[in-house]
Amino acid sequence: MSPTLNVETTAPETVREIVREKYSAAARTVREKGTAASCCGLECCATSLDPLAAGIYGQSETAGLPAEAVLASLGCGNPTALAALEPGQVVLDLGSGGGIDVLLSARRVGPTGKAYGLDMTDEMLALARENQRRAGVENVEFLKGEIEAVPLPDATVDVVISNCVINLSADKRQALAEAFRVLRPGGCLAVSDIVLRGALPAAAQRSFAMWTGCVAGALAEEEYRRLLAEVGFAEIGIEPTRIYTAEDARALLAGAGLDPALAEEVDGRAMSAFVRAVKPLA
Repeated sequence: MSPTLNVETTAPETVREIVREKYSAAARTVREKGTAASCCGLECCATSLDPLAAGIYGQSETAGLPAEAVLASLGCGNPTALAALEPGQVVLDLGSGGGIDVLLSARRVGPTGKAYGLDMTDEMLALARENQRRAGVENVEFLKGEIEAVPLPDATVDVVISNCVINLSADKRQALAEAFRVLRPGGCLAVSDIVLRGALPAAAQRSFAMWTGCVAGALAEEEYRRLLAEVGFAEIGIEPTRIYTAEDARALLAGAGLDPALAEEVDGRAMSAFVRAVKPLA
């Protein structure tokens, strides 16, 4: 599919199918070839060039997890390390992929808690369930669905996490509203995401390859805050965890079939960030 299709004028379902196709292919790469999937965003595209982009998960965290769970990690951060999970809590991971953040969450909440993973991609769900079986983790359940329509009742979750997924949604306000709906009062949204600090070049904004690389679909920081507040969240915070440079951007631009010279215009305008918000008690 052409990387220059206009994301602004294309139906949300078409955007969703393109994202699904990319992440299905990523799951197949891990299962069939035993190699790392093509990653999400500048963080992962830079890994082959910049060792600072590696090491999102420490060895102590990945110990005991199947290699496939680590290889299928397509994120831009480690929300499980930032969410302050506690024993007995119920956690939901939006866009759980190969399951690494679900399995890590299950460890943190312990046998009295539970971790749900939600994904719309059959191949990723199959990979995640196999990783769960191999890890021997019982307090986990993987659900098929879309983050804009979470298949859980109202007020059933203590913490919602996500790792470089909300930016892929064609309806981010609805995705955030669903996170708010399923959280219990006092519950917390704690996600890692790509966030923009300035406008991207028009060519990058039009690119579906950049969208499924998590960049062109990202919200500006001010818009992120506004949408979170609109759906009801309070105590909103957005903390940069890495600000991407022109050097970080060149590989992603080239892979998207775009002029690497655009990297200078992307310089400093995208970041990995930890986004946190709370559902008020009343």
